Amino acid sequence: MSEAATLPTRRDEPWRYSDTDALAGIDLDDWRTVDVAPGETLRETLVVEDENGNADGTRLTRLRVSIGKGARYELFGVIASAHLGRVEVEVTLAEGAHFEMGGITVGGRDTVREFVTRVVHAQPNATSNQVVRSVHWGQGTGNFLGNIEVVRHAQKTDAAQSFKGLLLEKGASVNAVPQLEIFADDVKCAHGASVGQMDENARFYMAARGLSPDLSRRLLVQAFIGDALVALDDEAEHERLLQVALDKLDKHL
Repeated sequence: MSEAATLPTRRDEPWRYSDTDALAGIDLDDWRTVDVAPGETLRETLVVEDENGNADGTRLTRLRVSIGKGARYELFGVIASAHLGRVEVEVTLAEGAHFEMGGITVGGRDTVREFVTRVVHAQPNATSNQVVRSVHWGQGTGNFLGNIEVVRHAQKTDAAQSFKGLLLEKGASVNAVPQLEIFADDVKCAHGASVGQMDENARFYMAARGLSPDLSRRLLVQAFIGDALVALDDEAEHERLLQVALDKLDKHL
């Protein structure tokens, strides 16, 4: 079977808003496996940023994560480069495990940057929390497709998703597809999604106090995307990820 015949299309739900034309020559079977042993804690940070001045190409990261009993896995990422930048995560949680994710997509031009997750609560008493913030301009697109599955015996599950998109210019777009598949009856599952533009009242307030329009916008964006990193208690990594996103914004200002 030819490569073209095996590539996904936008008819496939996980690729609904993606740029499937950018997948030519990409190995879609390249998954990295992460196993978190029972009782252990693992944190990872992923950054997709310009390399040697090159902001184009396709950057695809795919993770399959198994979180053992009572273990914790944290993933924080920023996608601020590539014509198509995509981080795809499949997570399976054992009893009492926790998955925490914070993601930021930022960019303009004719680009697509996205997080796609599938979180399976396979055992009771597991928890998960996902927070994604997207800031785009030009013809840029930011996506979050998040699927939560709670199997029949996974009682006491507590799962949440939060997505917010900020459009800095007409022509940009952000898309959120939160999906819940719940087969247990004693669970807490919540999701929220919203898309908006810059708060003009806040910009006026800051301008009245002498801040320039560019600085006002930068500060408002910083506060907006900072939500995705609240759970990251490593100050150095927190600042590094935030700076990657703000550097991309500064190039636009």
